[in-house]
Amino acid sequence: MLHSLGAHTLQLLTQAAACILLFPRFLLTAVMLWLLDFLCIRKKMLTMPTAEEAAGAGEGPPPDDPPVCVSDSNRMFTLESLKAVWHGQKLDFFKSAHVGSPAPNPEVIQLDGQKRLRILDFARGNRPLILNFGSCT
Repeated sequence: MLHSLGAHTLQLLTQAAACILLFPRFLLTAVMLWLLDFLCIRKKMLTMPTAEEAAGAGEGPPPDDPPVCVSDSNRMFTLESLKAVWHGQKLDFFKSAHVGSPAPNPEVIQLDGQKRLRILDFARGNRPLILNFGSCT
């Protein structure tokens, strides 16, 4: 019981530290998404000709230009996008493989299901070990 409580406390402290470290980066990303939305909407509104200008020129908007419509479906600063950014940054923070550090050596199970080995057990000498995660379909 005491060991379990210590493990849960350690996990909680790790999550709290990650939140504190990731929050500034998350806020910067949120501000960038908001600015991108603001600039895109502003550009659409400022470059859209008025009704008199469009009638005087005798031409309408180009056929491939969608109508100006600001809704949650075509914005980047939404609750769903912010949740995805936060989740992605947490996954990136807790991953075990990092540039410049040794490769992870997870345990693998052979096809017969009997023998457990580590990936680097398959390496031979100085030859590079190639892992193919392909599909045969």
